[in-house]
Amino acid sequence: HAPDAHAPDAHAPDAHAPDAHAPDAHAPDAHAPDAHAPDAHAPDNPPVPRWLDDDQQHAWRQLAAVMLKLPTELDHQLQRDAGLSHFEYWVMALLSEADGRRLRLSDLAAQANASLSRLSHVVTRLQRRGWVARAPSPEDARTTLAVLTDDGLGQVTAAAPGHVEAVQRLVFDQLDREDVDDLARVCGAIADRLDRHRRG
Repeated sequence: HAPDAHAPDAHAPDAHAPDAHAPDAHAPDAHAPDAHAPDAHAPDNPPVPRWLDDDQQHAWRQLAAVMLKLPTELDHQLQRDAGLSHFEYWVMALLSEADGRRLRLSDLAAQANASLSRLSHVVTRLQRRGWVARAPSPEDARTTLAVLTDDGLGQVTAAAPGHVEAVQRLVFDQLDREDVDDLARVCGAIADRLDRHRRG
C-alpha cells in the first residue's frame, strides 16, 4: 500500500519567493487608462474590483509561489526515480488504496481532482505500460473500472519511499505540528471552496 503522502497542497520551504512568480492583484497604478473617459460599451454600473489588501497580497503571492514550484519539484523527483509524473503516481496511489484496487473512472477522476477526459488519457498511458487495466463493472457493464495491476502495485510501492522523502524534505521538514494543522485547515477550506465553485 503506497503511503498517503502525495497531496500537492503544501507550504514550500522557500517562503520568500520573488514577486515575479505571482500575478499582481493590487489596484492598477497611475498609468492605467483614464477612469473618467467615456466608454460606450461599458455597463451603467460596472462592478468595483475587490483589490487585495497588503496581507492578502502577501498570502496570495506565497500561495502562488507554492503552486508554481512544488508540482515541478515533485514531478522531477518521480520522473527521475520512477519514470512517473506526479499525477500518474497520484492515480496509481488512489487505486492502490481502493477496495480491490479498482474504481469507476468517474469516481477516480473525482478523487484525483481531474476531469474525466484528463483521467482517461492518463489511464490509457498507464494501461500501455501494463500498470492499469480497464474492466467492465460487474454491477453495470456500461460502467468502466480502472484496475491497478500487480505490476502497477509493484511500481507504485517501489516509487513511494522516494516520493514520501521528497514531500517530507520540501514541505514538512520546515513545519511544526501547529503549522501542519494550520496547513490542513487552510488548504481544506480552499479545496472546499473550489469544489463548490466547480459544482456551480
